[in-house]
Amino acid sequence: MADIIKRNNVHIIGEGDRTIIFGHGFGCEQNIWNLMLPYFEKDYRIVLYDYVGSGNSDMSAYELRKYSDLYGYAQDLQDILDALSIRQAVFVGHSVSSMIGLLASVKNPEYFERMVLIGPSPRYLNELPDYYGGFDAKDISELLKMMEMNFIGWASANAAVLMDNPDKPMLAEELKNIFTRENPFVMKNFAQATFLSDHRKDLAKVTIPALIIQCSVDSIVPIEAAEYLHKNLKGSSLKVIDAKGHYPHISIPGETAGLILEYLK
Repeated sequence: MADIIKRNNVHIIGEGDRTIIFGHGFGCEQNIWNLMLPYFEKDYRIVLYDYVGSGNSDMSAYELRKYSDLYGYAQDLQDILDALSIRQAVFVGHSVSSMIGLLASVKNPEYFERMVLIGPSPRYLNELPDYYGGFDAKDISELLKMMEMNFIGWASANAAVLMDNPDKPMLAEELKNIFTRENPFVMKNFAQATFLSDHRKDLAKVTIPALIIQCSVDSIVPIEAAEYLHKNLKGSSLKVIDAKGHYPHISIPGETAGLILEYLK
């Protein structure tokens, strides 16, 4: 157990009996949830962690082969739940962590009570005319090439676009700082595992109810992808919020937390 806790830099806070576990997205770490935590601390036992290769996780545990796809990250999540003997948890995943959580729930549905998916996508690449994920193959190729050549440059150039809240420049600056603390080699591989993934066929295997939270304007995940996910995920609810950017848990933490708490009632 101690190895898993150290490996994924697991922290537990909160006072409640129900367990809620927060999974961060690509390029981030568990601190990305800090603005949300006060809304849950009184009524929930909160589990926070970093995926191996992110944040303050144990970098010596990083294996390129294991983390070449999302299943390796899903195994991290399952290991943490096993180490803490957690069952029937609420999982809140941002971006790619949403699919990681869904994959974990397919393998061990008894671990989860409900899922909350913030800005999720089952497939980032377009397959027109049947599926619109927001990116062409050329877009992804250029993205990965830029990350490999100059990750810090990519982070500096894209943080403001991804946050998409120009009236709050400090949020984009904080996101850039989070990005640039990450290991460029690991992040390039994580990006490849994320943006080249296709888990549309796995959606039919999910049995856990889910809330999908989608911003009305999101440069990473178009509404069409969220609608596809909702249509193909049994027992799901879709809430499109009047907000911009890919990080509503940072830009509007109170509203985002309110949606989750209302759903969990």
